[in-house]
Amino acid sequence: MARSTLTKKPKPFLTWSLGPVLAVDCQTPVLKPTQETPSKPLKLSKRSNNHKTSISTAKKGLLSPSHKMHKLNLEVSPHRAVSAVRLMRIEFGGAFADLLNEKGKGSGDNEMGYVERTLGFRTRDLDDRDLRLVTDIVGGTIRWRRYLDHLIGSLCHDECMFRSMEPLLLQILRIGFYEIVKLNMPPYAVVDENVKLAKVALRPGAGNVVNGILRKLVLVKENNSLPLPKLEGDSRAQARALATLYSHPVWMVRRWTKYIGQEEAIQLMMWNNSDPSFSLRANAAKGITRDDLVMRLNSLKVPHEVSLHLDDFVRVKIGLQNVIRAGLLKEGLCSVQDESAGLVVSVVDPQPGEDIIDCCAAPGGKTLYMASRLRGKGKVHAIDINKGRLRILKETAKLQKVDGVVDTIHADLRTFAENSPTKSGKVLLDAPCSGLGVLSKRADLRWNRRLEDMEQLKNLQDELLDAASTFVSSGGVLIYSTCSIDPEENEDRVEAFLVRHPEFRIDPVNRYVPSDFVTKQGFYFSDPVKHSIDGAFAARLVRAL
Repeated sequence: MARSTLTKKPKPFLTWSLGPVLAVDCQTPVLKPTQETPSKPLKLSKRSNNHKTSISTAKKGLLSPSHKMHKLNLEVSPHRAVSAVRLMRIEFGGAFADLLNEKGKGSGDNEMGYVERTLGFRTRDLDDRDLRLVTDIVGGTIRWRRYLDHLIGSLCHDECMFRSMEPLLLQILRIGFYEIVKLNMPPYAVVDENVKLAKVALRPGAGNVVNGILRKLVLVKENNSLPLPKLEGDSRAQARALATLYSHPVWMVRRWTKYIGQEEAIQLMMWNNSDPSFSLRANAAKGITRDDLVMRLNSLKVPHEVSLHLDDFVRVKIGLQNVIRAGLLKEGLCSVQDESAGLVVSVVDPQPGEDIIDCCAAPGGKTLYMASRLRGKGKVHAIDINKGRLRILKETAKLQKVDGVVDTIHADLRTFAENSPTKSGKVLLDAPCSGLGVLSKRADLRWNRRLEDMEQLKNLQDELLDAASTFVSSGGVLIYSTCSIDPEENEDRVEAFLVRHPEFRIDPVNRYVPSDFVTKQGFYFSDPVKHSIDGAFAARLVRAL
């Protein structure tokens, strides 16, 4: 999905930003530096019923910067303190759950800085094991949030207690529940460590709450009697139960059950809850082959396997931080890019000498891969409404030695199409979409999407398709793609477009991607469960001569 700002930006979290880290977009090799975070500690209020907590008012005993700031506490578990603060940033601050730090080992300093500014104290420095635990706990806690909250609410004295629980206390409980139920850590060590964190970060009474609830959890888990819903009743009741058991929004469960059936919906949710793997694309424009990249990964002792579908790609399950730490991304030798996105570029089939229009280009993963395949001859005209993202794309193009064939255009595609006579034989519209195909990597995205968003996105996709079609010359091809698995964003949008534009016809993609990815209608589709990569869709639409 191209994250065009034709859709609404996430609201800022007071004065918070992502800080001195790099966020990896779901389909892009671009690593985006973000703004510095202010040094004020965060003040927390009670959590509201609708989870849209305003984090503004200090609760009694929560923070006292005058006596806590700059203190070192060696009793608090560092990975739990960092995890709690990062979870707060993700849930309330608009940060992404797939944060990667540019500094590698130094990333622990960045994280501890957040702890100090938020909680008013530091713990011991994080070692490599701590950093791995932070990644595991944060990602897992976000994925399993609905499941964990059901357990926490069931073991509280009453529902009111859970609904009014302050945000930081809830994050500490989620961490403890995840460690006990999903990571099978020694339960009483988990209880002891999370109680310490609650007492120091909040107050002694909060520690007592954590102690009581976690001990209840240990007891019911040992008795194999976790209070989980049963899969029974009508379709609505079953959807609610599945949503809790597999930790997804109810509307997603109902939608997937409708389109692919309950059994496949469960398999999809299990995939979304699994640890993601990443792919690296060797940057041929800098003379780096996949063999060269494999050699570098071997030297870094990073486990990997070559892609079965694309010559430039290598899959990495663990060790991505080692790649970042070694500077491979910073030097432009490779990019983080899913194979599903690479296969969309295969559908475009860029050839040296061609002029290609990339309509919603930023943050630029597909733009850069297309530019690399032009081998220095031709042009990719990258249009996007977000000036800042285009600037980053331009800088990355220079880093990857493809700036000579990338031309950036700052414009709203719809307005630009009305006023530009530009024509091209190939036009790519990688449309803003729900991102339902990338939920394995974007663990937080499932909680940030609403059913109402789907209608708005469909209208936007139709408008952008109409605009993009004006650039296609006679006999030229329009490629429409998304990183969604939803037919209403994919096949239905193409069908509606062809009704509005009978001058276009479907050009089957079987010449460009392996047959396993070709649908009956001749579209490209990657199924996360079947292909073990992100979900994506692409259609080739040829304009009549």
